[in-house]
Amino acid sequence: MYQHTFHRHKTREVRVGNKVVGGDNPIWVQSMTTTDTHDVEATVAQIHRLEEAGCELVRVTVPKPEDAAVLSEIKRRIRIPLICDIHFDYRMALAALDHPVDKIRINPGNIGGYERFRQVVRKCRDKGVAMRIGVNAGSLEKDLLDKYDYPCPPAMVESALRYIEIAEAEGFRDIIVSLKSSDVPTVVETYRLYAKQCDYPTHIGVTEAGKPPYAVIKSACGLAPLLLDGIGDTIRVSLLGDPVPEVQAAFDILQATGRRVRKPELIACPTCGRLEIDLEKIVAELEKRLAGRQIPMRISVLGCVVNGPGEAREADIGIAAGRGKGMIFRRGQMIRTVSEAEMVDALLEEIDRWEQEEKSKQRTHASTAGVNTPADSNSADNGTARASPKSVSLPMVG
Repeated sequence: MYQHTFHRHKTREVRVGNKVVGGDNPIWVQSMTTTDTHDVEATVAQIHRLEEAGCELVRVTVPKPEDAAVLSEIKRRIRIPLICDIHFDYRMALAALDHPVDKIRINPGNIGGYERFRQVVRKCRDKGVAMRIGVNAGSLEKDLLDKYDYPCPPAMVESALRYIEIAEAEGFRDIIVSLKSSDVPTVVETYRLYAKQCDYPTHIGVTEAGKPPYAVIKSACGLAPLLLDGIGDTIRVSLLGDPVPEVQAAFDILQATGRRVRKPELIACPTCGRLEIDLEKIVAELEKRLAGRQIPMRISVLGCVVNGPGEAREADIGIAAGRGKGMIFRRGQMIRTVSEAEMVDALLEEIDRWEQEEKSKQRTHASTAGVNTPADSNSADNGTARASPKSVSLPMVG
């Protein structure tokens, strides 16, 4: 069996509401509202839509006193941790901290100086509220721009370390760091440089990525190298428009990099002249009938008699088809042949059997270990690896 070795960048843990960020905890997915925060009904409604999509932390902007004034009401009506985004006016951070918020996000380059930053740090410390130090390439401090000439990775990391030192001098260590740019190579190089020097957890993302679908591709290009390096403790895919699609895009990137697998992965070969079955119809039906399933497994549907058998063996459940028939493989072994009309039902039967076996293993493991684990637990969130007999085993490290 071949197994990838992933080493997660070891960071300290920081509590944000009912989530713990960093360490060996899942890589949490977050998003940000687009409403006027003081419009409580619109803001809460959008957060509820984000929650339904799977969002695990949510950020709201707090540029005005009327935005800060409604934070208690917003917090009361949502289920996920509430983060307040502060730009320019440190007084809005101080006002937000009078409410039961879970984290403050500060951009040190535009907060107005060290003493103002210290005031926010002290209040976060006294209130027990985490802070994200959000360095942005577009708003670095003037002295760093003078020193480096442009917002390069060393300048961004120096900015973060500078403000971390100030916070630590005030006895505050509930810190999460982000180092964002709209330039993908800058994002990757900056986080890698930071990870060599510091162990505070990171929120990763490509800022101002733009409009989908290009923005999703751009974000994936920036986030995937970091995730594969083990860097990143929370993640956001920043998209123009409705924030709800950000959530699925983030989970898809986590799944594709093997960092957090929460549902079946369906693999299908590209359409080509060798196809002898209606592959698009079969895959579409499988997608429809697998909707909502959360077991982490790899399912391949190959319509090629050339590469199909070998590829199907590499999946947890696979089918290699041609001339209206398909061979079903399970754990690398060919178990039966079915007609094209039977393929979807046959695959689902094997998937159901696989799922029941995995749940039985979890119960047995929990019983042996003396742990009370529910039968329907989500293995991805419990750190359980997806096993493939002859191929890739992707550990659930986030």
